[in-house]
Amino acid sequence: MSLCFGDERGSNTRLERKIQSMSRRSCHFRPMHLLRRMPLFFLMVSAVLVAGCQPFRPQPRSMDQGVPDQYALYSGEVDVDSRWWESFGNPELNRLVESALTQNFDIRKAWARLQQAQAVAVQAGAGRFPDLTGDADYLKGRQRSASGVQSRLESAGAGLVSRYEIDLWGRVQAQHRSAQLATGASRQDVNAAAVTLAAEVALRWVGILSQRMQLALLQEQLQTNRILLELVELRFRNALASVLDVYQQKQVVETVLAEIPLVEQEEQLLLHQLALLTGNPPRVELGITGRRLPELAALPATGVPADMLAVRPDVVAAGLRLRSADWQIAEARANRLPAVSLTGRARYGDGELEALFDNWILSLAANLTVPLTDGGQRRAEVDRTRAVADERLASYRDAVFTAVKEVEDALVQEAKQQEHIVRLQRAADTARNALQEAGMRYRKGLNDYLPVLTQLLAVQNLERDLIRKQASLLTVRVGLMRALGGNWPNALSMPETDRIENIHAGNVLNE
Repeated sequence: MSLCFGDERGSNTRLERKIQSMSRRSCHFRPMHLLRRMPLFFLMVSAVLVAGCQPFRPQPRSMDQGVPDQYALYSGEVDVDSRWWESFGNPELNRLVESALTQNFDIRKAWARLQQAQAVAVQAGAGRFPDLTGDADYLKGRQRSASGVQSRLESAGAGLVSRYEIDLWGRVQAQHRSAQLATGASRQDVNAAAVTLAAEVALRWVGILSQRMQLALLQEQLQTNRILLELVELRFRNALASVLDVYQQKQVVETVLAEIPLVEQEEQLLLHQLALLTGNPPRVELGITGRRLPELAALPATGVPADMLAVRPDVVAAGLRLRSADWQIAEARANRLPAVSLTGRARYGDGELEALFDNWILSLAANLTVPLTDGGQRRAEVDRTRAVADERLASYRDAVFTAVKEVEDALVQEAKQQEHIVRLQRAADTARNALQEAGMRYRKGLNDYLPVLTQLLAVQNLERDLIRKQASLLTVRVGLMRALGGNWPNALSMPETDRIENIHAGNVLNE
């Protein structure tokens, strides 16, 4: 329910009658005496605007409460602008990441959502300015009087209407500010998608190289096992080995053969995934010629946990959405107070076409709307926005602590993974020595083939495991770089929109 002070239609009617009366007394009415009063009106409006304040402006929040002072493995000041994948020193990886950052469908969707948020912000800020609408009409015809006399009718008119709400309590400003912060959060969503995408591309690339190394190792082991099978068969023909030795070695050969299709399958699946990440259909040629994993660069600087409050996109986005919710509270509280709006009208016409600019009406009305009772709707909206802010505060703190945890996890994983690889390499060297000793004793007839077989399987399994662990170490490094975030996505620009076409030849989407 609202009260409206001042009858706008009534005031307009009285003004129209007065001007029409003056028009009848003078064939050329001049409104200059009214225009002289206009500066006074604008002065009054300016005074109201200056007097307007924002009593519900949200207070600044402390965003770093509970954040640790440093990581367990502190390593200096972080380079927030570094494009970390370039540290692998591989031009193919650089090309794949750059292609994904412009062609990936998730990135394009994120950019589209940013455009939507920008449009919403423009709509939210439109109330800060007066609106202006215009209309025009023209009538031409004839009429017959009761006495049978015909007369010609011709009239034309044009008008302008402007409305403006005086933002006494900062409601419109709060609405606009909330939308602006939401737009900033959408931009950070784009940055977060870029950080994740770069990591996903690097992970697929590492996986492909790992599978190729596994395939090369399996082929090498297959050749070794076939040679050993020939030697065992030769000893069997010379009655120096049993048929069990032959079957056991054949089993080793068949086991390696069975592993090869699985490795080839995994490589193809990773290539398909990488193609999709780069915005291409599966089985497209990606130009990956590498066959070996890159060397791991030195551990990058991680900075302190407080750095992530400004450089990790998902944390920044959560903070912006929290501030946006604070402004929504201000908007809801201001909406419970009286509102003042101005309406101005200018109308030309109501006469002969020749006198269009001589016959005109000018009116101005002010409305005061006071909420009296609404069933608790506005109060409930304040409670709702406060609950939203509480939720987003919890989400922000969760994002901060999750980010710190991910960095801590990655640092521990990398340190322990490197230690594990060193010890695994020692185990592989020991297994090779044991295999050599077992083979020598077998050739001398000091033991049967079982020790040779056992050590052979141990060596080959350790060799495969070493490749997997080296790939895992690179995966951990990629995870660390993703956890650290960075400001490098700020340099990304929105890609040009293009028409979506079917990727299959011969089929075009209906337009």
